[in-house]
Amino acid sequence: MNPIATFLDKQGFAVLDGALATEMEKRGADLDDPLWSAKQLFEAPELVRAVHLDYLHAGADVIATATYQASFEGFANAGFDHEQAEGLMRLSVDLAVLARETFWSSADARLGRLRPLVAASIGPYGAILHDGSEYHGNYEISREELREFHRQRLLILDDTDADLFAFETIPSMEEGEVLVELLQDFPQRSAWLSFSCRDGESVSHGERFADCAALARATDQVAAVGLNCTPPQFAEALLASAADLGTPLVCYPNSGEHWCAEDNRWEGQGSTDFPIAAWFGHGARLVGGCCRTGPDDIRRIRAELLGLADR
Repeated sequence: MNPIATFLDKQGFAVLDGALATEMEKRGADLDDPLWSAKQLFEAPELVRAVHLDYLHAGADVIATATYQASFEGFANAGFDHEQAEGLMRLSVDLAVLARETFWSSADARLGRLRPLVAASIGPYGAILHDGSEYHGNYEISREELREFHRQRLLILDDTDADLFAFETIPSMEEGEVLVELLQDFPQRSAWLSFSCRDGESVSHGERFADCAALARATDQVAAVGLNCTPPQFAEALLASAADLGTPLVCYPNSGEHWCAEDNRWEGQGSTDFPIAAWFGHGARLVGGCCRTGPDDIRRIRAELLGLADR
């Protein structure tokens, strides 16, 4: 039920992939669209598969599907009916699985590696609004509406070959609670739960990160808890605040640039020279990158984690 445990038991860590959307943009994809990375599921599925494969060759143990911004509402606004939207969500998993099987078919590539995992990405409700709401979480919907929004996607992604769920860039305690409650309706599934954070103490909506991370205690199905798409300078303090939780911690920040929703672009200066040893020292065992990171960053993260795990 918890495939992450195999990596932690046998390897001591699991390397997550880097950005999918911004990496596809580097390769020419136009993602100036409310569907963002999910747009490529019908415009350039081969590009999605190629980026997945490159991350695997770079050292990723887990690749996340192109469903972060996928929803029935979003696909409907793009002209797809319910059946077509469901097909695109299933395709996202198929593309990741195909990339994994292509990688694993090479004896040279898999030398010294454990068979990689496919995580079905579950982004926050704010992602479909395409207005930066995943960085504040001020939604004007009820808790029940939020639950139903996520339940629809989970029902589809549960019926795929994904190995686990990735609840990511969650901005608030309430949305985290809803997802953990829903996870228990799928008892054969595990997930990691990661929050977007605004500083070294609080998630984007304002609740204490340590309190949000404690949601992992509700069920053993939460395989890891932590942060993503958060400026890397906040990661060490956040991890330290949850180090005694007893659940493996996940950490995959963005490059530190600022997302400007009005202009649909990243602004400012960033760096992906992450202090992996410090994060590992505070309990981070699932480590990767989010927006504005790429295969070279994942290659470096793997090399550092291998050195730390061997000590």
